[in-house]
Amino acid sequence: MTELSPSNANRHTVLASPAERIAEGRRRARAPSEYAHAAEIYRALGDPTRVKIIDELLHQELCTSDLAEIVGISEPAVSQHLRLLRAQRVVTSHRHGQRVFYALDDDHVRDLLSLTLAHVRDHAEARAAG
Repeated sequence: MTELSPSNANRHTVLASPAERIAEGRRRARAPSEYAHAAEIYRALGDPTRVKIIDELLHQELCTSDLAEIVGISEPAVSQHLRLLRAQRVVTSHRHGQRVFYALDDDHVRDLLSLTLAHVRDHAEARAAG
């Protein structure tokens, strides 16, 4: 086996033959439905307004009117975004009195967005540093 450059943070190894690489890839493959669902989640996250909504929900549970004020769009627009995010199980909701509050569904969603935003920030800082 040949190792990739140490600069590769993942430090993967390259198997000796194409047949080994193909067999390994096929062994690791997931069910097509898993890939389809993952693509749907990324599609739901593929809108800057929805990312901003999720970023706010990283820090606290919020109702539609709070999100509308923070994000700067109408309550009906926030509701549409939340409906899509809820359908993909990115956010969850619960009623508290007259209001419905939204939160991230689980730590996977929290980790995904936190890592994505950290990645974006790190690359922006690296570009700024020149």
